[in-house]
Amino acid sequence: MTSDVGKLPTGFGRLWTAQTVSSLGDGVSHAALPLIALTLTRDPMALAVVTAAGTLPWLLFGVLGGALVDRWDRRRTMWVTDAARTVLLAIPAAAAALDLLSIPLLAAVAFLLGLGGLFFDTAATAYLPDLLGRDPALLERANSRLRGTQTAASGFAGPPAGSALLALGRAVPLLADAVSFALSALLVRSLPAAPRPLPQARESLLRQARAGASYVFRDQLLLGLALRPAVGNIAFLAVETVLALFAHDRLGIGTFGFGLLLTAEATGGLLGAGIASFLGRRLGTGTALTCTAAVEGLAVLGLAAAPNPYVAGLALAVCGAGMGATMVLGPSLRQAIVPAHLMGRVASTSRMLAMCAAPFGAFLGGWLATTYDVRTPLYTAAGLLLAMTAVTSTMTSNRRVEAALRAAAPADEPDHSESLNPDQEGAV
Repeated sequence: MTSDVGKLPTGFGRLWTAQTVSSLGDGVSHAALPLIALTLTRDPMALAVVTAAGTLPWLLFGVLGGALVDRWDRRRTMWVTDAARTVLLAIPAAAAALDLLSIPLLAAVAFLLGLGGLFFDTAATAYLPDLLGRDPALLERANSRLRGTQTAASGFAGPPAGSALLALGRAVPLLADAVSFALSALLVRSLPAAPRPLPQARESLLRQARAGASYVFRDQLLLGLALRPAVGNIAFLAVETVLALFAHDRLGIGTFGFGLLLTAEATGGLLGAGIASFLGRRLGTGTALTCTAAVEGLAVLGLAAAPNPYVAGLALAVCGAGMGATMVLGPSLRQAIVPAHLMGRVASTSRMLAMCAAPFGAFLGGWLATTYDVRTPLYTAAGLLLAMTAVTSTMTSNRRVEAALRAAAPADEPDHSESLNPDQEGAV
């Protein structure tokens, strides 16, 4: 493990620390915002508005945001965005201190934080290949570390910290998140400068955004990589929507036991992120992606049939491991093969597809549980995941992956025509 870290440049350590600190703050606000909203209203629809507001920027501006990131300096985009989020969080913190908080204000803050997340995450995704020289092995190692610490910070440490800080006052968790963004901005500001995107033809932002999206849809490998999280979000949100009800009615566990189930899934995610590079080397990235997708589907099937909480916890841990590995291998491969000048648009297009699929999955899960049975969404989700595995297995095969990696260097030469054909670029 130590030798691997030594191969990563010093700048990665600062980026890793910045994203870890920021993820910790995200975990704090993820737990605190709904709880703060709960102090203002008991209306479920009002609470849903606050929760949904954070996802809207990806649905409304995902591809356009990627096009803007491809025009801007990536490092500057990251630190300016985090500095802006620091200032933004001071507004609800002040409102909380003055007892002026409201649901519309919280929803607006959630929306703007989500918009900042769109720009930061897209810029970070595009910056990392520049920092690591687009080396596939280094990208897998780096994404494994980033994913692992993100899960630990936002999934384990952040939410309980947010709940504890809220007990000190409604403004306290908001200020803690603001501090995390400020520290992240300072660390990112100190990173080495990446090459600026080369000037492109004078085209409209909309046309450039459309070119980036079409690049994904015309390329079998990139489309396969995008379909996995999109279909996965439908399946996983269908499960998540009814998981608490399933745990209570079918497994007979209470609030504490449900928290342990979620902890089991997060623990599996950490393990999956840690072994992703090993799986990629051992099986080949394409085969590894197919295997992790199959593992997710079988694990959800096991969850649906679980006779007791112990089997359910094991199934969720296995599912989390598959998800953790997939979320390292897929983005790492995308970063290695996509031309630098398209990286922001390709990343944001893939993320937008996943985000658009999530509400449909939540609706599907609720409808199936209401119409049939609480287990039905789980069986349906397992079927979707296994069908997706079969459909995308050839799209992301080892052969396609190896061909795309071989072609990555010539594909990244500075030919910045916006009508790029992925087959001509060599991204098979």
